[in-house]
Amino acid sequence: MKSLLFPAVAGMLTAMSGAAFADTAVSAVTDLNVRAGPGPQYPVIGVLAAGQSATLNGCMENSKWCTIAEAGGQGWVYSDYVTADFGGSRVVLTQRRSSVAVVSPPEDIGNYSTDYTGAIVGGEPVEDAFPPPPPEIRTYVDTHRLDPVYLDGEVVTGATLPDTVELREIPDYNYRYVYVNGQPALIDPQTRRIMYVVR
Repeated sequence: MKSLLFPAVAGMLTAMSGAAFADTAVSAVTDLNVRAGPGPQYPVIGVLAAGQSATLNGCMENSKWCTIAEAGGQGWVYSDYVTADFGGSRVVLTQRRSSVAVVSPPEDIGNYSTDYTGAIVGGEPVEDAFPPPPPEIRTYVDTHRLDPVYLDGEVVTGATLPDTVELREIPDYNYRYVYVNGQPALIDPQTRRIMYVVR
């Protein structure tokens, strides 16, 4: 998948506090949405491709949302899918939160609901790259839009959806679909794993 550079989002980052690592190089473990704010309810403004590097500016206290910058701008990513070098080892950022600078939330965070109906269960990225769906499947998903379900976490391949999320059938196709956190995704109905994120 081609990396998308995301546009600058004015006024998104605020001053750092605390004596911790900032401006640390990080990379995504899977294709990861970059959002305009710290939560799945904020719009997707780009994608940090698997293996692509960015600069970590810090993470919100008591949250898995962190702000990054790269050549195309600034945005927020979910720390379960971002790694950094700590003491010579690549470590998932969520596991080293105490080592990361703390940033303040954006001023408009109160305008967004954090009332989630469940949580996405993180998982290993899908090992064998799922081929892009045929154009008619993408057209079907685009023209048969659903109200999104908002879950705590981020929409990535390999993650699993809770049983409470209703999956919709696609005629003559093995996978189901759902709009999770505003993002359409193809789901294996047997395992409920996200097989492909429609971007």
